[in-house]
Amino acid sequence: MKIGLYFGSFNPIHTGHLIIAAHVANHTDVQQVWLVVSPQNPLKQGGLLNEYDRLHLVQLGIEEDSQLRASDAEFKLPRPSYTIDTLTYLQEKYPQHEFAVIMGGDSFQNIHRWKNYQALLRDYPIYIYNRPGFAITETHGARITILDAPLLEISATQIRDYIKAGKSIRYLVPDKVREEIERSHYYR
Repeated sequence: MKIGLYFGSFNPIHTGHLIIAAHVANHTDVQQVWLVVSPQNPLKQGGLLNEYDRLHLVQLGIEEDSQLRASDAEFKLPRPSYTIDTLTYLQEKYPQHEFAVIMGGDSFQNIHRWKNYQALLRDYPIYIYNRPGFAITETHGARITILDAPLLEISATQIRDYIKAGKSIRYLVPDKVREEIERSHYYR
């Protein structure tokens, strides 16, 4: 099976993430998308909800979609999490699957900052969703597919700010995610 790996902090998961994941599952040769919750991103610092709580929110957000799966693969690996190490781990654990990486154009433009990025570009197909202001002009020899996925101007930072300000996050996150955030008083 061809699995698309969509890495992120998902702090919290929101509708924009889910639209991209569903677009990849529905409009490419990827048969399933795994949302890989990163416990610690080496290029981002601070303000993360506990990784198990973020994983739970992802599970709530996708529980009715068989094409999407939450992954805690990086919880078992040394920190910070590096994509190439996770890919190596998953390839060893699931040799029957073919893995691809899903990322935004902004991430692809910074790929040269990633650990062993040359191996990632050489060994794995990459599905890139366009981000305004981050046109892909250089492929670095990678097998890339540019996606015309619908994009929403939603960010996890914006959602956290709304929560702190007591504003509604309805429609920005799935209802079950919103209910769990409210019940557990996350991000207050």
